[in-house]
Amino acid sequence: MPITILNFTHAYEPMTFLHDASCRWIDCTRLHGTACYCDTDGEAQLRRLLAPYPPEGIHLIDSGDYHYVTKLWTDKIDRPFSLVLFDHHPDMQPPLFDGLLSCGCWVRTMLERNPLLRKVCIVGASERLRQETQGFDRRLVYFSEQTLRLREAWHLFSRFYLNGPVYISVDKDVLTPRQATTDWDQGSLSLGQLESLLRIILRHEEVIGIDICGELPLCQQPSAVSPERRAANTRTDHELLDWLEKHLPQE
Repeated sequence: MPITILNFTHAYEPMTFLHDASCRWIDCTRLHGTACYCDTDGEAQLRRLLAPYPPEGIHLIDSGDYHYVTKLWTDKIDRPFSLVLFDHHPDMQPPLFDGLLSCGCWVRTMLERNPLLRKVCIVGASERLRQETQGFDRRLVYFSEQTLRLREAWHLFSRFYLNGPVYISVDKDVLTPRQATTDWDQGSLSLGQLESLLRIILRHEEVIGIDICGELPLCQQPSAVSPERRAANTRTDHELLDWLEKHLPQE
């Protein structure tokens, strides 16, 4: 699958393995009105930049502050589908202002506005945030971080089918801090556990595309994050992309 990189914060620039002819870079560094909250002008600019690219493939969308870009990718899907979200947060808060897209409300907005979205499966979010999902029980499945610690939860997940094409979104804040440093509080999944869950989905479902966010902006807290932690981020990105390229169906 092709890799498309949205460069908002320069986070990917030091990752030499991404400087490859097969990777398509989209320069988002000059956009305004897109950090955490995306206003109407920012959304219009992003839609213009994404217009030439399909929802299929692997999309790297930078910091978790831009996770709402998943909505823009999935708006391109023209058939019924489900979303599988690996995230330590369900991203289903009510919007701060009507019509304002944000990294905290984009899943709720998709459920309310996208008639082709059949179901959302949230994996690895904190149990205490389940209250954000109230009112969407029929269209939402919640495998919390705490539930995944139970042996039987993995058995249930392996028997859970969405029966249709899926789009997968991964926020690296679902991972343990040993394997990823993000600018949000983090979960406890290991990279191996994440890959095991992804393998189950790939075994049973048709995957349209996948995106990954949760990078630490290059310009943020330069002295607070050690080179070792940044190196761990890069290593996790490299390992996850290698795994995906080996396991995702090839065009």
